[in-house]
Amino acid sequence: MAEPNRAQSPIRVESEIGKLEKVLVHRPGEELDNLPPEDLRRLLFDDVPFLEVARQEHDAFAEVLRNEGVEVCYLERLVAEALDAHPGLREVFVDQWLAESGVAGLEAPQLIRDYLLSIEDTQALVEKTMAGVTKEDVEIPKGATHTLAAILGTVADTESNLLVDPMPSLYFTRDPFACVGQGVMIDRMRFSIRRRETIYAEYLFTYHPDYARVPRWYDRSDAYFVEGGDVLVLDASTLAIGVSQRTEASAVDLLCQRLFWGETESPVRSIYAFDIPDTRAFMHLDTVFTQVDVDAFTIHPAILGALTVYQMTPGRARGDVRIVEHTGKLEEILASIMGLDSVRLIPCGNGDSIAASREQWSDGSNTLAVAPGRVVVYQRNVLTNEALADAGAELLVVPSAELSRGRGGPRCMSMPFARDPIGA
Repeated sequence: MAEPNRAQSPIRVESEIGKLEKVLVHRPGEELDNLPPEDLRRLLFDDVPFLEVARQEHDAFAEVLRNEGVEVCYLERLVAEALDAHPGLREVFVDQWLAESGVAGLEAPQLIRDYLLSIEDTQALVEKTMAGVTKEDVEIPKGATHTLAAILGTVADTESNLLVDPMPSLYFTRDPFACVGQGVMIDRMRFSIRRRETIYAEYLFTYHPDYARVPRWYDRSDAYFVEGGDVLVLDASTLAIGVSQRTEASAVDLLCQRLFWGETESPVRSIYAFDIPDTRAFMHLDTVFTQVDVDAFTIHPAILGALTVYQMTPGRARGDVRIVEHTGKLEEILASIMGLDSVRLIPCGNGDSIAASREQWSDGSNTLAVAPGRVVVYQRNVLTNEALADAGAELLVVPSAELSRGRGGPRCMSMPFARDPIGA
């Protein structure tokens, strides 16, 4: 297969550890203030973060990346630039957002639409759609909703202050989409409460002047669930994908067709599907392990033992995919995939079972490499960080008391757009 022309796409991600050049993040916003304690479970949160401190911690995270020479891009800013680049697109965006928000009735949708379009600054408009809409924002006259849901008591009832749900998980930009090679996957999220998050990726990669021509390996309208936290780019031709609580095997099948046989050329020739437990603690592959160096991975100790991994490669005929089952220990499988004699596994909690469980709760295994052996970690995962340091990793420690309440780590909070080739 011909080598893709690198100049054709602003996306270039061919590893997990090559020097990070450009990354996409989302600074937590009012969506965290719009988290009612009684709705936490429905909104996939376990606690209520303190927004002011969460923003300070996120700003520190972004500053650490800038100090490493990384260009930090903000989702809210890029989407605003996309909307501003096309007259009338603000209205189209708001209409689609409203349709996907499920606001029913005759008057309520129009009142919310008028409110949003009255926000003159486009980035403020985008941020408001992320934050959700409350009764303080829009006054809905009693009886105006004309819906059974309002009468019986759901989001728009008299017991709730929410008219449209917030998107509190959006600061984990790794999940709604994933950059692979020179293309992007716009994902179909497993839980309906998160599906609207991908609307921003759709507008970014359809309308932004710099990103509109990026090849698309997966789309939010596809039938099967897949999330970016399950996608690890091991090298230019190799992916690891978790078949997990949030990614379906059928999504991996579809991705194989797009990457192996699609109209747009891709260098990916092997996809390794890791069959991992369907539990919250293992919600994504990157909560099980992340790569920190050429031969080193952080791991959740509970994944140690026999694993089943399915290697998927192009078959002889177009559309055919060859599947080979591999069973073995994680370190054996990873060494084989990476073409190494052995790999180093660095356990979350540094061998202490109680610490491993506690630090896994705050994503001790979820790290972000900015270069081989140089990784961003949460401050609170003390024993895991000690294990990483003992293994020779250079740590970039960021505060995490509030950010970690969303159950995601530095890798979850970042979507690399460009990395240098390893060794460059």
